[in-house]
This record gives sequence, C-alpha cells and structure tokens, in this order.
Amino acid sequence: MKNNEAGDAPVMHIVHCIDTEGPLTEDINETFKRLKVIFQIDIEPSKDNLIKLQNKRINLSGLEDEVATVISPTLLNYNESWKDIELMLKDCMSSEYRDQLLDDFGGGWVYSWHCMDHVGYSDNRRRKDLGYGNVYRYYKNIIEEMESHQDEINWHYHPLSFDRNPLKCAANYVNSFDVLNNILCRRIIDENWFPTVNRPGFHTERIDIHLFLEQWIPFDYANNYSDTDTDNGQKDLIGGRFGDWRRSSRSWTGYHPSHDDYQVEGLCRRIIFRCLNVGTRFKTIKEQHVLEALSDAEKNGVSILSFANHDWRDIRPDVEYIRNIVTTCRKKHPNVKIKFSGAREAAKDITFRNEKGNYSKLILKGYFKKSKFIVEVKQGELFGPQPFLAIKTIDGKYLHDNFDVEIPTKRYSYTFDHHTIDKRVISKIAAASADKYGHYDIVIIGL
Repeated sequence: MKNNEAGDAPVMHIVHCIDTEGPLTEDINETFKRLKVIFQIDIEPSKDNLIKLQNKRINLSGLEDEVATVISPTLLNYNESWKDIELMLKDCMSSEYRDQLLDDFGGGWVYSWHCMDHVGYSDNRRRKDLGYGNVYRYYKNIIEEMESHQDEINWHYHPLSFDRNPLKCAANYVNSFDVLNNILCRRIIDENWFPTVNRPGFHTERIDIHLFLEQWIPFDYANNYSDTDTDNGQKDLIGGRFGDWRRSSRSWTGYHPSHDDYQVEGLCRRIIFRCLNVGTRFKTIKEQHVLEALSDAEKNGVSILSFANHDWRDIRPDVEYIRNIVTTCRKKHPNVKIKFSGAREAAKDITFRNEKGNYSKLILKGYFKKSKFIVEVKQGELFGPQPFLAIKTIDGKYLHDNFDVEIPTKRYSYTFDHHTIDKRVISKIAAASADKYGHYDIVIIGL
C-alpha cells in the first residue's frame, strides 16, 4: 500500500479466499451415505425423507438440528457443471457486482482463487473435473477474459487418504507426496507458476504438512480458530479432527508459527493468518469476528479479516453477508479504513509495510556446467532453504529432487549421473522459489 493512500489511518484488509475446485455433484444416495458416516443414522434415501430431515420431521433422538444443518437446501445447491460456474462468475466477477460496495480506496470486491488439481483418486463419485491444471487454467483464462486482474490465483491441495478415496479427509502429505510433487512440477514447467499463498484442504495441517509449507510457501490462510462455533454436535468434527486450531491465536494480524507446533507463535519463516468460513456448516464468521479484526487494526495499524468458501456453491450470498456485517460493524470503528485485497497483497502489506517498498524481487539464473544444473540467486532472497527442482522427461514423467547446496542462499546444483537420471532423457528442467514478500521466480531450460 502506498503511503499516501492511507496516511496514518489504520486499515483492515478484507480477503475473500475461495477453495477453488470446480463443479461437483452429489446424488441423493451419496447424501444419505454422508449422514450415516457423520451421525451413524441409517435412513432410506429418498427425496421425501430428505425433505423431512431438512424440516426436522423425523425423530433422531436429539440430532434433528445438526442433521438439518448438514443437509440444508443451501448447502446441497451445488454448481454441477462448468456452465453453472461460468454463469455465477460472469456476474460476480463483473465490475457492476464488485463495485456495489467500494472500499475506502475506491476499489471493489477482490477474490483469491485457491485452485486445486483433482488427480490420484481411486474413483470420482462427485464427478469432478479430473486432470492436472484443469481448474487452474479455467480460472486463469476467465480472469483474462473478464479483465479481473485485481484477483489472485493461489494454492489449494487436498491430501489423499490411504486408499485415495477423494471423499475421505486425510491429515498428512506423506501418503500422497507423489501426487503433490507431480502437481507442483507441472505447475512450474507447464504453467510457469509457483505458489506463494496456501489454503489448506480440509482446513487441516499437521506436522508434516507444516514442515513442507515451511520450505516453500510464505503465507498461509489456515488458522481456523473460533470460540463461537465448535463441532455443533457434528461427530466428524469433534476434538479438532479436521482443522485443529484449538490452541491458535484469535488475532487477525497473523503469526510466525513454532517449528514443533504450528498452532502457537514461534520462529518459523512462514506466516499463518486467521481465516474462518462463510456459507458452510461450522466455524462461520460472525459480527464479533469483524469487530475483533477492526479492533486489531486500531491497535496495530493493520489487520486482515479473511474468510473462505467454495466455488462449487454460489458465492454471491456469502459476499452479500460479509458486505452487510462489515457495513454494520465498521460504524463502531469509524477511523478504520476498509480495503478489499487479494490474499498475497494483504499478507505482504501487513508483514512488510514498514519497509515502504524497499525490497528487491527475486531473480534466479539457471544454466548447465557439464553434467550439473546450476541455479544462482542473482537478486533478492529465497523464502526457504533451496529452490524447488522440477524435471520433465522426454516420455512425459515429472520428477522432483533436492539440490546440493554449494553456497547457502546463493548457489545450488543438481548432478545428472547414474545415481540420479541420465541427462539424455530430460526434456525440461526448472527451478522455482518464492521470496518472503510473496513474489516468485522460475527458470526453465529445455534440452
């Protein structure tokens, strides 16, 4: 943010993260299977029974409210095709829609599209768009078409379970590193893109996920702490089963996590921001959270009010909800400026606003010296301990490995020999890295 834009006035960034996954469907049998998994109730799937459950007309021994919440008509109203999503986006990405409420800097609504790839699944009962980069390319193209360059494309990944059933929630990266690394290699080599902002799949981070992110991605909209909304009787959420942020900060200013505990403040490089839900069944953002974020801005000069939903539901009611509660709450903090921002933009401002733009963007240089691929940092600094290495073979395989560190923070190498892979079978090799400001650079060499 430029100094003359806000002066000394405190600023609350409003960041709308979308877990961007493309269309999905859920037939009635799958809906009732989900109820059985969550609540251990076994009811004959039918349209009539669904309506009865939604209206709490079946005796469930005290679970009527919780069940009705999970299968409310709103939550079951999915965007089932790319056409459904396109119709929604053509409206909500238009300037007319964005500018219905302007921030204090004359800007309209901004979206952060956290795009994931649907790959590695054992089946596809929700009929998602399977394939590397499909969701990413769709949103990249529609942003260009709509000239929505204020929006950001960021990162979202769902770790896979032991049996790779996409309907199961996994809490580690370890069992699907092959899929994760393949996606990243393809984003680098095929799309010339590298992530700088994370949104965790299933709201979940555990130690292995935490340490992976610490190597590569500087900003993380993950902290799902909420003292107003727990599991609401929904048995699949008890005890922080997914999205365990029970010990985390309630601050809307972000924190560097501890190496051994991602939920508490420590000395890690990356920064975790609080991000609640909107338009879903748990940990939803409420007026008191908006008031907290406004108060944090007054105390600290800046804060980030962030929230997340999905593109496979209509996001417009959620936008209207946030607009309304922000309009109401800010009356109690009239000196706080409101700014609609992308996730990276806001994170960079809140973290480095005192540097006043005095930073150097990362520039990498890559070249071969005999059998070694050399990468040098020519300007700026890597975010993590090494660049991300991506290799594509002539038969279409994508591979990832570590660099050798020749000069820490400055020079890295990778040797092609019988211990690694024959250089003659390589189609492309690339190195990518973020810097701490959320910029990235990529070098790609074709052989």
